[in-house]
Amino acid sequence: MRYMATYDLMETLRNTNQWLGATAKAMGSYPALAAIPNPMITWMTAWGEVTERSFERMVVKPSWGIRTITCNDGKDHLVQIDTVVEKSFGNLIHFNVVGREEKPRKILLVAPMSGHYATLLRSTVISLIPDAEVYVTDWKNARDIPVSCGKFDIEDYTLYLMDFMREMGPETNVIAVCQPAPLTLAATAYLAELEPEAQPRTLTLIGGPIDPDATPTDVTDFGNRVTMGQLEEAMIQRVGFKYPGVGRLVYPGLLQLTSFMSMNAERHSKAFNEQILRVTRGEAKDHDAHNRFYDEYLAVMDMPAEFYLSTVERIFKNGEIAANDFVVDGHKVDIGKITDVAVKTVEGANDDISAPGQCVAALDLCTGLPASKKASHLEPGAGHYGIFAGRSWRNNIRPLVLEFIDANASTPRKAATEAA
Repeated sequence: MRYMATYDLMETLRNTNQWLGATAKAMGSYPALAAIPNPMITWMTAWGEVTERSFERMVVKPSWGIRTITCNDGKDHLVQIDTVVEKSFGNLIHFNVVGREEKPRKILLVAPMSGHYATLLRSTVISLIPDAEVYVTDWKNARDIPVSCGKFDIEDYTLYLMDFMREMGPETNVIAVCQPAPLTLAATAYLAELEPEAQPRTLTLIGGPIDPDATPTDVTDFGNRVTMGQLEEAMIQRVGFKYPGVGRLVYPGLLQLTSFMSMNAERHSKAFNEQILRVTRGEAKDHDAHNRFYDEYLAVMDMPAEFYLSTVERIFKNGEIAANDFVVDGHKVDIGKITDVAVKTVEGANDDISAPGQCVAALDLCTGLPASKKASHLEPGAGHYGIFAGRSWRNNIRPLVLEFIDANASTPRKAATEAA
């Protein structure tokens, strides 16, 4: 599978389906066909519209779409997205609310690098902007990164997070969502040991696989069923000639999307059939619920092969974070070195990706942290998506996280003081 031909074949199939959709939509729009009262023509046009849009979105990075925000003064303020730190594989961006006094809460939202863009956290960002200065790790699509930029694995990811934390300063409140939770914990511990003056104020871990074996799921079982050789042979391809990253080994976004869709194939099939019928009846809108969800869900990015393989091997198979045996750049990270960064975990009772028990394991690893600086929350009835972007996040979890941040805002920094 590690050939450009297989990567280009997948892109060719995607492009062909987009073209077929566009063709069906155009043919159904011929004025002459309007004289033929055949519902199949209407259905064909609707099928073409939905198909073209779906396959087109697979290679387009979604816009953040956050242009204004209503603040506590009752006025709408423009939101300007500034790049604070620019790196080869990802940037640190700031949602700067123009004309508003700087908020005392400074939040670093660590987005997953798990197949979707950081824009997956759009609703999370929108919910936090009114009450905080929000920064986000905006990871780049590996297909657009030249081979000359080198590799990028979980150690490089951890070092990136450390650089971002240094840039933001010691009053930062870090929120890691899903996949980056174990690496964010490691980055915090590394800073606590080497540069305590740069460590964040609080760390909130949401639905992350700190200890994947604590409560096994289909995701963790998959990591145990296959060997690394099988995984590399089946999942890794080289970027084709169409993109700047030509020749780079990646886990392709289109291949990831196939895996995502197959897990709930019946539900997705039903959703698209219903959308085609809505378009046929003239009930669909450009930004209706279906399009809002799938415009984001179908937009996938390639992951560097080194990052994907090292995540499976070191986080899931070997459980290096869970065993407190993680090494970064030749240095063994001791999570017990975290002594005054308040840590909170959030889990969803119905999370079938990072099941309850996987994330809260972080608190047991923080052996140097007093109980007063540890907190956990299990959200009843919430699934994986709901704990960071759904109703459960908005109504219950977000207020608890902000309360946790405020409760630790004025806590003395012992580690920094002793280091000085």
